[in-house]
Amino acid sequence: MNIALWVVAGLLATGYFAGGVAMLILPRQRYRALHRSQEFVDLFPTPFLKGLGMVKVLGAVGLVLPAALDIAPGLVPWAALGFVLLMTGATTVRIVRREWPNVVGDLVFFTLAAFVAWGRFVAEPFVG
Repeated sequence: MNIALWVVAGLLATGYFAGGVAMLILPRQRYRALHRSQEFVDLFPTPFLKGLGMVKVLGAVGLVLPAALDIAPGLVPWAALGFVLLMTGATTVRIVRREWPNVVGDLVFFTLAAFVAWGRFVAEPFVG
């Protein structure tokens, strides 16, 4: 179970880190052009998108670094729970926009983040 949690956390961290960095460094139009699923950026002001990018980067770091460095590893499930909340918001936006294929992808990320949160809170916590 511990290995599965590390693998899923690593994959999530990689994806969220890449997406967050892209949101931070790319202009809105360039980010939107990356993939059809990025059309949601038209709904939000640029400062919100940059903040969202920072949340993704910091959350990605929080999924792996505290446990890898053995400095406050109890933060890992909280980072995962933060991504559960983030994906709840993302899924809500997709449903409102009726972007059904993208809802499926968001729910996959939601489920993986929930698995890490549950795993690190209950099944294989780092502390205790």
